[in-house]
Amino acid sequence: MSETRSDSTPENGRTANRRQVLARSGAVGLGIAFSGALSELFAGTASALGRSGYGPLVPDPNGLLDLPKGFRYQVLSREGDRLRSGEGTVPSNHDGMSAFAGKGGSVHLVRNHENRVTARFAVPTVEGITYDPQGKGGCTALTLDHRGTVVSERVAIAGTAVNCAGGPTPWGTWLTCEETEDRAGTNGYTKDHGFIFEVDPVDPHRTGAIPLTAMGRFQHEAIAIDPRQGIVYETEDAFEKPFGLFYRFLPDHPRGGVGSLRAGGRLQAMRVPGVPDLSTVQETGASFDGIEWVDVPDPLATQTPVRLQDFGPKGITHAQKLEGCYWGGTCVYFVSSFAHSAEGSAADHFGQIWRYDPAARRLTLVIVFGPDTEVQLPGESPDNICLAPGGGLMVCEDGNGAQHVFGVSRRGEVYAMARNRQNIGTPEALEWGEFAGVTFAPNGRTMYVNCYTPGTTFAVTGPFHG
Repeated sequence: MSETRSDSTPENGRTANRRQVLARSGAVGLGIAFSGALSELFAGTASALGRSGYGPLVPDPNGLLDLPKGFRYQVLSREGDRLRSGEGTVPSNHDGMSAFAGKGGSVHLVRNHENRVTARFAVPTVEGITYDPQGKGGCTALTLDHRGTVVSERVAIAGTAVNCAGGPTPWGTWLTCEETEDRAGTNGYTKDHGFIFEVDPVDPHRTGAIPLTAMGRFQHEAIAIDPRQGIVYETEDAFEKPFGLFYRFLPDHPRGGVGSLRAGGRLQAMRVPGVPDLSTVQETGASFDGIEWVDVPDPLATQTPVRLQDFGPKGITHAQKLEGCYWGGTCVYFVSSFAHSAEGSAADHFGQIWRYDPAARRLTLVIVFGPDTEVQLPGESPDNICLAPGGGLMVCEDGNGAQHVFGVSRRGEVYAMARNRQNIGTPEALEWGEFAGVTFAPNGRTMYVNCYTPGTTFAVTGPFHG
């Protein structure tokens, strides 16, 4: 475990592109119109934050993670190291993650590993929690004591594939999502993949490795659960046109509890009347009433991928790169990281955040990110997102070049919270230096975040706005 304080002098380079200038400046004003959008976005969250970041990023002398002055990081875990459980090696490709409260101020982290068959370090197979011995993905679980020291690290589920994101349940488990549609016989797999699995962060054997088949078989990305109704919302990050759908799962046992989602339910896809592709909506605040939910004909996609199935003469609504998903207040929010017309989308954008209000059956475009809008992230492609304890957002960037965690304040200002330094100047920086799995400890005092490659989990502490 290493620790670094960011208190040295900010760097002064000879030249700087737009992203670097904005990152060093600490914050970017986005205007009154965006502030109104954020008021809607953060409805039901803490109301204290009105400040706009923490100042410029300071270069890390250890070459790992740049943070604002006054912040520290600890490396909790790194791919290739030995798991404390003795089960094998820390797997590669750290992705989605969540933090759960434990006893005596301890914290349980559950971390995805988006491993394909070519992964450098597979998730070790463990009896009783392995789905397909040929699957290289899965989750690991870390337990930190009240001082933030890692006291255990073990496999939480193994034998799955391409575990990208997911989401926490109200009853304290993690739903991990396979972002693949590979079937048995493909890539050496012995079982079909493309499912959601429930993972208990404290006792993984309690949940085992059982696919939640009624929730669909497709390229899952993330989930969010309505704590009042028990409805599970799901995003699909399909790689080719027609792109993914936004789903909801109506469980037969909506009161929840460990194992309750195995009982089955109905999977439905969202139809926005008159909008076959969400990328065509470009105006912040655009709203659509009368949202329809259409039963998925074949959730298991036995013959045809779900997004290609027949949803009737009205069709269904698609969107490229559907990623993060979370519940806030009385609504569910989901992210489209980007849309490229050259790849088949109906229009272009650098990121959207949508809000769906179940009570009003209303869908609203809360934010559209640049380059030709009032809201410009100092890069592109927002991916994993979480609500910060004092209000506002933390956004993991998934684009090209140096990768950042950006904050978005309640006043509509974007600021750099962290920069991945270990990939700068390497080929990995072009694609796999992204951040993922940003989440906060239950007490709001520590931010946890992953670097995808090389797989690294950081704990960041400092003067977070409360």
